[in-house]
Amino acid sequence: MDLEYYEVLEISRSADAAEIKKAYRRLALQYHPDRNQGDKEAEEKFKAINEAYQVLSDEQKRSTYDRYGKQGLDSQGFSHFSDMRYEDIMGDLGSIFESVFGGGFGSGGFGGGSTKQNRKYNLDLEAEVTLAFNEAIFGCKKEVSFSYKKPCDTCDGTGSKDKSKGVCKECNGKGQVFYRQGFMTFSQTCPACNGKGSVVTNPCSDCKGKGFSMVDDKVTIDIPEGIDNNNRIRVAGRGNIDERGVRGDLYILVLAKEDEHFVRHNDDIYIEVPVFFTQVALGETIKIPTIRGETELELPLGAKDKQQFIFKKEGVKNVHTHQLGSMIAQISIRYPKKLTKEQREMLGKLQEEFGIESKHKDEKYESVFDKIKSWFD
Repeated sequence: MDLEYYEVLEISRSADAAEIKKAYRRLALQYHPDRNQGDKEAEEKFKAINEAYQVLSDEQKRSTYDRYGKQGLDSQGFSHFSDMRYEDIMGDLGSIFESVFGGGFGSGGFGGGSTKQNRKYNLDLEAEVTLAFNEAIFGCKKEVSFSYKKPCDTCDGTGSKDKSKGVCKECNGKGQVFYRQGFMTFSQTCPACNGKGSVVTNPCSDCKGKGFSMVDDKVTIDIPEGIDNNNRIRVAGRGNIDERGVRGDLYILVLAKEDEHFVRHNDDIYIEVPVFFTQVALGETIKIPTIRGETELELPLGAKDKQQFIFKKEGVKNVHTHQLGSMIAQISIRYPKKLTKEQREMLGKLQEEFGIESKHKDEKYESVFDKIKSWFD
């Protein structure tokens, strides 16, 4: 099913978080496998509903999807169900359902028997990389240090010294405890074993019963030109390792530093340009910096303080479309804090040249002044 996510949830693109959640609850109940056993079409519809909710309920994923569609989600490392293993899809659907309904759901493949829920840890992991302002804009190579989990060699990931575990008596090894409400069966993670289905009675001395060890590692990655703060880069096959040897992915969160002079907003660059009042009065052409060098700004006569001037294609190259943004130069008119006697005389003469009398009131304000005086008579 390749419908647009808003169509899948039968909502408008302007729907808020509450409307998205409400639509998901209604459709998930309608198409849940427990209510449509053997119906492949309902099963696919249920997967599509969950995939749509996973994206639209996440502010960052929704923003990326609204701008670039599913292709944008893939390029930023956000996974959706189409490229996942079946058991991981089932595990993720259960997690989403639990976040909305407050518990696991039913016996139709979403209970405690899923491989993902029985794992001690998630296979995917996240690390951070800090970039200088220019590194994020122009791209670079960066070495990232991280630590991943792997099964303990001493106990083969069991967490037990003798490599054996006892069955949890609370859930009888299922990892979930079940209860019925009407025609539906609900489940929740077993509080006694935290969903593992087993308990360690003789902890391994090396991993202290955790079943895994931490391994320090490094990876060198290519930072693409135009990447922005809080973007993520996916490095396939560098995540945690489970007992079966399956390895997840590493997601690197980008933290970009700010610059002293330039301000970045998406693909646009802003800069404040100080100009002396005489330069504005004379309409001079001045040189201003850009992120790639310099350009010229022609000041129009009568330019105003905080006036902005747009320079097309002088901004950041978009990490997806490779289109260049703009640079916006905002002028800040500066005036002298002190004047010498000679400077004051020169400005006075200039003022007279323009026919401005400092002590003479403009005729159009005379009636206003008279009116204000009358308020106090």
